[in-house]
Amino acid sequence: MEDECVQMKHAPNSICFGCGPANSEGLQIKSYPIENGLKMTFETEDAHQAFPGMINGGIIGTLLDCHGNWTAAIAIMESRNETEPPCTVTARYSVKLRRPTPHGVPLEITSQVESLDGDRAEISMKLTANGELCAQGDGLFVAVKEGHPAWHRWH
Repeated sequence: MEDECVQMKHAPNSICFGCGPANSEGLQIKSYPIENGLKMTFETEDAHQAFPGMINGGIIGTLLDCHGNWTAAIAIMESRNETEPPCTVTARYSVKLRRPTPHGVPLEITSQVESLDGDRAEISMKLTANGELCAQGDGLFVAVKEGHPAWHRWH
């Protein structure tokens, strides 16, 4: 099922640290469609720890940011009835760390489209481990136009 994740389907050559399949040193997240959003599971590595047994907040932020960005790209693509997502960037995002996120257990991340307005999408994200909410976030993600440095970054 890995070849069905949105990153491999739409951006197999992306080098993004968080979501780029072509970045062998990155997180290489794999997001899958659900109703009104995306879902993913992430297995942490020892290098992702802030202190023994707990995940670094920057890693958590990257997971939520990239997953939210892909949620927006897919939502904008579908709203336009297109077959390829636009290149989207993060205009703003915030993360609330609710409790320490444990290492060594699968992290479940879900996202939902809160609002969609043309080339802009407001997205909410949740990260759970062992069934407990560890972090949540929200963000504004925007499709960029030709001339922006991110234009066609996924191709």
